Amino acid sequence: MNDVLSVPVTNEGPVWDVVVAGAGPAGCAAAIAAAEEGSRVLLLERTCSPGGMGTSALVPCWCPFTDRHRRIHAGLAGRILDRSKTGTPHVPAEQDDWVPIAAEHLKQVYDQALAEAKVAVRFDSFLAAVRCGDGDRVESVVVADKRGLRAIRATVFVDATGDADLVARSGAPIHLGDDAGGELMPSTLCFVLANVHGFGDGTGPPPRRPNITMATAPGELSILDRIRADPRFHGIPDGHLVRGWVGPGCMGFNAGHVYGVDNTDPASLSRGIAEGRRLAQTYRDALAAYLPEFFADAFLVSTGSLLGTRETRRIIADYELTVDDYVARRSFADEICRNAYFIDIHLASTENAGGAGWEQRVHNRFTKYGPGESHGIPYRCLLPVGLRNVLVAGRCIGTDRPSNASVRVMPVCLNTGEAAGVAAAMALRHDGAVRAVASDPLRDRLRQRGAYLPCNRSGPTWPEE
Repeated sequence: MNDVLSVPVTNEGPVWDVVVAGAGPAGCAAAIAAAEEGSRVLLLERTCSPGGMGTSALVPCWCPFTDRHRRIHAGLAGRILDRSKTGTPHVPAEQDDWVPIAAEHLKQVYDQALAEAKVAVRFDSFLAAVRCGDGDRVESVVVADKRGLRAIRATVFVDATGDADLVARSGAPIHLGDDAGGELMPSTLCFVLANVHGFGDGTGPPPRRPNITMATAPGELSILDRIRADPRFHGIPDGHLVRGWVGPGCMGFNAGHVYGVDNTDPASLSRGIAEGRRLAQTYRDALAAYLPEFFADAFLVSTGSLLGTRETRRIIADYELTVDDYVARRSFADEICRNAYFIDIHLASTENAGGAGWEQRVHNRFTKYGPGESHGIPYRCLLPVGLRNVLVAGRCIGTDRPSNASVRVMPVCLNTGEAAGVAAAMALRHDGAVRAVASDPLRDRLRQRGAYLPCNRSGPTWPEE
């Protein structure tokens, strides 16, 4: 859409080479990569921290960086992981999968990497509107901050908002959830419990990990099943619970679900955040009652300042990755990264979430990859239909709904972000035309930066479209 604001908008200064909206993993990677390739880059973020889900949302661990044979999320993603691991010295140095995250440390990892690349960062800056010029070209974004409303111009824009805010505000077409009814996967508000026993002094064996979700003998209920059967803790909705030591005496939780929340609807989001905070306290009280050797003295030290959102908008792209691509382990001539994460669909409330076997029903919907297996993600998935000078990175790239449940995770977001940043820098040679970027030189440059791209030009071809 063009500017529909009725209040004054200030035009800010010179035109940037690249403006990136959103400073989660995808946005940070896009901004760093574009700057390292010689572009003048501005990174806009509505919160006051970089890192998104891994920092502000308190997601307690990274999803796997390997295909169980090698690190496939390499290049800039690998650099970020290696720096992140210095904040969790209790984790074995060789571990690359399910690595715990020390959120405050990771914020500084991103801060430092952005500063080293000389990226200009604007926190507390909300993307309010998009101004389009001739047809399919975005001329500027309108940002709301403490100084009011300002129009910021650039040659190339990268939408790394997770919710495709820039693309949606431009008027370009998007998908929302299942489209037909707007159904979305449930969200989770992650949290951290402090003063948890069992970590040790850091000099002995690895920290003990409380068994919460698995039964200890056939026919017995797990601790979590027993908690859910206790009327005192009826607010705990289902069997979803991921936890890990994020530091001495501190355990991070990605637990339970908040159903029916749309992150693009402020009223819905506000309800979900409040419900998530109540749920976090319920977990703390239940764990203290059922596992006192670990949690008797625990207290709820922090809940995420961002809701852990799994699904909202996805762009309609030049190519939309499909579940058939995933099942076929398909490679593409223009692929910019690989992915091996399973299709991690979280059940909607209409699918009778909760009860025995909940986690197995989720994880067994699709056959998981074996060691060394992966699929490609094409450059065309980053190209929103109807926009000439916009790239997209992160959770909202072009996919169908099932495959999005695999590629939405942070390691993949880092990879698509790096690819978008390098492509944005290359598009500057073509007056910002992102489709003028040839995939072979882009892939060559990504390889030079350390990306894992095993397929060569003479190998796979694009699937029929």
